Amino acid sequence: MGVLMSRRQTVERVQKVSLAVSAFKDGLREQPSTRRRAEAGTTRQGTLEQEVQEGEEEASAGPSQPEESSASKAAWERLRDGRGVEPEEFDRANRFTPPAFIRPKRELHDDEPPDISLEQREQIVNDEMCEICEVWTAESLFPCRICPRVYHDGCLRRMGYLQKDSAVEVTETAHTETGWSCYYCDNLNLLLTEEEMYSLMETLKNCKIIPGACLTLDDFLHYKHQVHKQQFERTMPEAQEEQAALQFNALDPDKKGHIEWQDFLSHESIQLLQKIRPQNALLRLLTPKERERARAAFLALDQDNDGFIGEGECRQARHTWFRKHQKEMLSCNVSISHVGPISEGSPASSRNGKSPEKILPATKQEETSIDWPGFLRENVAYILAARPNSAALHLQPLA
Repeated sequence: MGVLMSRRQTVERVQKVSLAVSAFKDGLREQPSTRRRAEAGTTRQGTLEQEVQEGEEEASAGPSQPEESSASKAAWERLRDGRGVEPEEFDRANRFTPPAFIRPKRELHDDEPPDISLEQREQIVNDEMCEICEVWTAESLFPCRICPRVYHDGCLRRMGYLQKDSAVEVTETAHTETGWSCYYCDNLNLLLTEEEMYSLMETLKNCKIIPGACLTLDDFLHYKHQVHKQQFERTMPEAQEEQAALQFNALDPDKKGHIEWQDFLSHESIQLLQKIRPQNALLRLLTPKERERARAAFLALDQDNDGFIGEGECRQARHTWFRKHQKEMLSCNVSISHVGPISEGSPASSRNGKSPEKILPATKQEETSIDWPGFLRENVAYILAARPNSAALHLQPLA
């Protein structure tokens, strides 16, 4: 049992040491005059006046900071660290310590084309132990449909990631072809590097976007107009405004009249990735499970097995396969070590259980043909945008 509980014990020890170090630093800060006298020795003249002046500056600076600014600053810091915006009333008592998210860093070879073969299939194997507590309990673990991590529902609750209806969703979809994304993969904002996140935060601040706030259609369009004007120094064309309105509707599938903050943040994150990173760098973000799903989709559309599909079929894939799947799939009894890729004949290979072969008639002779690498490049942004569990469509495919 000592081995199974090693991570929890390590976290507790780190927390105790951190508390002790913080208390020691606080004690040192409480005695500035003693420290100065010990260091200065004979140069004590003027020390009292300096301390009084510093105290007056701190006292004058303190009250000028309104309470709202401190709360807003904390919200921006949580956003920067990848923890999102947490409501103040959220009770984390008796919960595990939230994970410390580490933002990725760009590598020198990221812009080079990755070797993703169509013929060489990848073996999908999930982890055997819960990501949080490192305990193995076989079929009671819930696998992520994007990465190899698996979780206990109890551990997710104690982490604060399962609340109300989300617990039912995980239970119903984790072992189906629809799948469930863990809290790492569900947050597209975690794909941004520190530099990219800083750029996004500056844009949101300049446009007066408040972290955690829902956006109406007017708010969303006003934001898009501001971003376009800052980038191109001209008014956004009417056609782009119409496209932005369509994107708003895609982010508001339940027609509530507003979009949630997390959906807006995911949308802006994937938009920024498209603008800043080349497609080769985006392709390197795909996981083995996502690559296998893409292979299954391409092979199902390639009816004559010549390695090419029509441009219309590629566009149709964006509207069907790479968008948020409906929660109407039947449960399947699959081992957690092999949940991941969707085969060509599976019920989830297209909507309503139909085969992708019937999406569009074969018209490759009448239109531009696309090979496997081109199919991946054209769809990589939509594959990434399909990661969140939300029913919102975070990247509206162009018509």
